[in-house]
Amino acid sequence: MVVNLRAKKRLVSRVTGVGIHRIRFDTDHLIDIADAITRANIRSLITANTIRIKPFTGTSKGRAHFKKAQKNKRGTTQGSKKGRKGARVGKKTVYVAHVRALRRLLKIAKDRKDLTNPEFWLLYKRVGGNTVRNKAHLRTLMDEIREKRKD
Repeated sequence: MVVNLRAKKRLVSRVTGVGIHRIRFDTDHLIDIADAITRANIRSLITANTIRIKPFTGTSKGRAHFKKAQKNKRGTTQGSKKGRKGARVGKKTVYVAHVRALRRLLKIAKDRKDLTNPEFWLLYKRVGGNTVRNKAHLRTLMDEIREKRKD
């Protein structure tokens, strides 16, 4: 006995919120499914595993990841680069990375009580004004401040 269960699939789809192509009926219990007319009946059949919902299958990203890896690999060696350094990494990006590194160092020194609050802000302003060249330079400036404090 073949029963048309298209309407039931639509009902299950509405109850569960999935597409009709993900719904599978157990072939041994088709009569039970045909008798189910309410949403509650459908839910009970789902819990009884008479109606199964297939897992969602998305688009595979494997090929896309491979292509991106290839793209990123190309043109990065010394001979392939065109344009000056600032064309690849902008001045602002370099500045932000530089300032963040120096400010992190300052904060650590302040938390360790190596610097007092006024000394911290003096150096903080120098870092923001781009007068500190690098971490080593900042450390020497901090050492100088400590020497002045001892005198």
